[in-house]
Amino acid sequence: MATAQLNLLCVDVGSTFTKAALCDPDGNLLARGATPTTLGTDVLEGVATLAEQFAAAGHEVPRLTERDRVLLCSSAGGGLRLAVVGYERQVTAEAGHRVGLSAGAKVVHIATGPLRTVDVAALRTDRPDIVLLVGGTDGGNSEVLVHNARRLATARLGAPIVVAGNQAARDEVIAELERTGRSWVLADNVLPRIGVVEPASARGAIREVFLRHVIGGKKLSKGALFPSLVRAATPDAVLTGVEAVADAAGTDVMVVDIGGATTDVYSVLTPEGEDATLRKEVVARLWHSRTVEGDLGMRWNAPGVLEAAAAEALPARDPAGLERWVQQVHERPGVLPGDTDPAQTAREEGHDLELARLAAVAAARRHARPANPGEAPRPLQNVGHLIGSGGVLRHARDGAADELLRAVLADHGGGWRPPEDAAVSVDTAYLLFAAGLLAFERPSLARRVAEQVTGVS
Repeated sequence: MATAQLNLLCVDVGSTFTKAALCDPDGNLLARGATPTTLGTDVLEGVATLAEQFAAAGHEVPRLTERDRVLLCSSAGGGLRLAVVGYERQVTAEAGHRVGLSAGAKVVHIATGPLRTVDVAALRTDRPDIVLLVGGTDGGNSEVLVHNARRLATARLGAPIVVAGNQAARDEVIAELERTGRSWVLADNVLPRIGVVEPASARGAIREVFLRHVIGGKKLSKGALFPSLVRAATPDAVLTGVEAVADAAGTDVMVVDIGGATTDVYSVLTPEGEDATLRKEVVARLWHSRTVEGDLGMRWNAPGVLEAAAAEALPARDPAGLERWVQQVHERPGVLPGDTDPAQTAREEGHDLELARLAAVAAARRHARPANPGEAPRPLQNVGHLIGSGGVLRHARDGAADELLRAVLADHGGGWRPPEDAAVSVDTAYLLFAAGLLAFERPSLARRVAEQVTGVS
């Protein structure tokens, strides 16, 4: 009986759907499910619906008040909106941007140089949840960092500030923020020296601020229970899950997550050769990284997929039929193949898969490309496992998802060298987020869940 009481409930409260996975004490998947996110009332209602479904199927399910056994991540309410305020766009601001993405944020604003009144107004207009204040290498320029701290301290901006700039100026920066009672958290410099990006401290600070100040402020639920259950923003949990998968598989891993609004690409790489020792770029690449393509989506941004395919010279099968399908799903994002005419289900499924293929290939190319001229492409040639995620892949007919992912691996048009012998799979049970949630507090269980994602045991 004691063992049965230790089942764990992992939940991703998304903007559209809430997904849950119930795992036993050894990390084995017992049940999974999804339901529309109850944004109009209280998001915990959707969580409770899934818990009740699992219980009705005969599983022991923790009560939602059992915080040690119920782990949530969330991207509801617009997710985590981050602004980066830095020194130079191609140096510290770029480093902050990369770190923000790795922390699971949607970077909604980037400001560079000394903030002016008009810059502060533009920052406020973009309504960030958190401001990441960066600038200068350790011991380098501090004037801009201190100036920007002073402007943020007096700005009519309620967002808390994560300070991750020149450590030599941190006392002055903190003094400026404390002078007006601003909320701040201190992290290590994201760019301690040229060619080195250190994301871990800032990533952890952003997570801390998200949990402490942001998630409760989105008014997604009544009371304090929901904020107390959330461990991370969903993309942060997924990247952590990809890290667990790479560790379990013992190889570089890449994930392409094709969603309704964006296509996200994650990669966890191990540098080798001169990549491991030389700093060739002003802002070094992150070996554990995430890119978000906000114009590539299966529904809300479906027209952007066609535009990107044209820009990338990616040919489409039945372009006229695909264009009609894109117009239909863009106007009615909730439509699924066959909804209007069941006789057209197979044809529309083909259009949906073709749209997903174009989004995946375009997003993978962008992920691999250097951020700045003169940099080398991201070294993905050693990726040993490509994992697909997203409803279009999870519900694809037999063999279609593998075919789509192999099209990503076979693509040579993006200026980067694809992996030659990578395995492909789909996260059909949607466990990447669960592996990430467990990794924060139960790394051994996270590894077991990660093994189920890849089929490694």
